[in-house]
Amino acid sequence: MRIVLVGPPGAGKGTQAAFLAQNLSIPHISTGDLFRANISKQTELGKLAKSYMDKGELVPDEVTIAMAKDRMEQPDAVNGFLLDGFPRNVSQAEALDEMLQHEDMKLDGVLDLEVPETEVVKRIAGRRICRNDSAHVFHVSYKAPKQEGVCDVCGGELYQRDDDSEETVRKRLEVYHTQTEPIIDYYKAQGLVVTISALGKVEEVTGRAMEALKREDDAA
Repeated sequence: MRIVLVGPPGAGKGTQAAFLAQNLSIPHISTGDLFRANISKQTELGKLAKSYMDKGELVPDEVTIAMAKDRMEQPDAVNGFLLDGFPRNVSQAEALDEMLQHEDMKLDGVLDLEVPETEVVKRIAGRRICRNDSAHVFHVSYKAPKQEGVCDVCGGELYQRDDDSEETVRKRLEVYHTQTEPIIDYYKAQGLVVTISALGKVEEVTGRAMEALKREDDAA
């Protein structure tokens, strides 16, 4: 299957993508991973992307598209893939369609993870990270530490990242509504979108997603 995963920040796309890719035996292709891999390997695309990032500028669509194209042409993606973070706007979605058509392929579905905006803000703004080890993550509502502000694992100080402040989260949501959300309508016009609630436990959301994708596959 060839799937695009969309949803606002805080919807749990990364978590769901990993589980879904494993269940469907297809690679999880994340934009973040693509950038990190290309920059780490110092590929020409990586160097180009880094030149923009170092200046605090957005990486142009054509660079992101080229990275995604290169990754989708790898042997492990021959039978399908799950795209997470790409396409990020309608221009990228159109470029993806062109790429697939050139290879006589098409998307099988676009999975839209739906989360109320109030829940997104609550999920992200409530996160607290350990200064000693960023892998130790807590949440003021969902996974509160035994002692406020102190990591249960190592006793380190817990803090809120600047990116997780309510003001920053709301700005990220504005960007999502403006740039990324329009691709949902773009794909709805092609009859590809399946929307599920991303509320609840991780395994419940994964179950909903698998069921929705199975229905989409059966209908194709």
